[in-house]
Amino acid sequence: MLRSQMSLAVTALLIQLGMAANYTVGGPNGGWDTSSNLQAWASAQTFIVGDNLIFQFTPNHDVLEVSKADYNTCSTSNPTQTYSSSPAVIPLSSPGKRCFICGMAGHCSQGMKIELDTLASSSPPSASPSSPPTSSPASPVTPPTSSPSSPVTPPTSSPASPVTAPTSPPPLEMTPPPKSTPTISPASLSTTPTSSPAPSSDVPSAEPPTSSPSPSPSSAHKGSFEASLIMGFGLMMTILLAL
Repeated sequence: MLRSQMSLAVTALLIQLGMAANYTVGGPNGGWDTSSNLQAWASAQTFIVGDNLIFQFTPNHDVLEVSKADYNTCSTSNPTQTYSSSPAVIPLSSPGKRCFICGMAGHCSQGMKIELDTLASSSPPSASPSSPPTSSPASPVTPPTSSPSSPVTPPTSSPASPVTAPTSPPPLEMTPPPKSTPTISPASLSTTPTSSPAPSSDVPSAEPPTSSPSPSPSSAHKGSFEASLIMGFGLMMTILLAL
């Protein structure tokens, strides 16, 4: 059991050493000096545990590893490590942030400083293989069954009833009214008063003779009007009966 654990540890160390990379600070076109853009170089790299930093510099430079606070203020009074000979090889043995500056006066403020982040492993997390979604077999599409169309029966037209011509009513027979013969009542003739005979001249009368009264002209005119009215009415009735 112990032997197997030791063999696994040795194998992991060999793999890690085989995957380790050496980074020349500021390279390949620059170096550890004031003319190189060291911050841009550091941000463009990916560092993992097992990699090595290589500082190459001239005798007027050195390398100090400092804290984050001293890195921000370019303080050289309390470094954690000092490297004064070139080339300086610094292994990245643990994950985390590390800060390096130049200890010469004014060089840190001129850009000779880098901050880097060391990752624990470079291999991306293994993604669990995703099983492709199983597609359910498509159910066969059954075409819609069209119901047989019922025969269309034409509408039965009812026989036209014969048109009966309107019957004119029979002509009315005009029956003339019965002729009635008007009965004309005879007009009462007005009698003229007769005068009593004159007494004989032979017989003398003791009294003087009396004369009878003469008829009035109004009664004679009335009688003639009634006669003409009756005759006119009779003539009119005769004309009506003749039509």
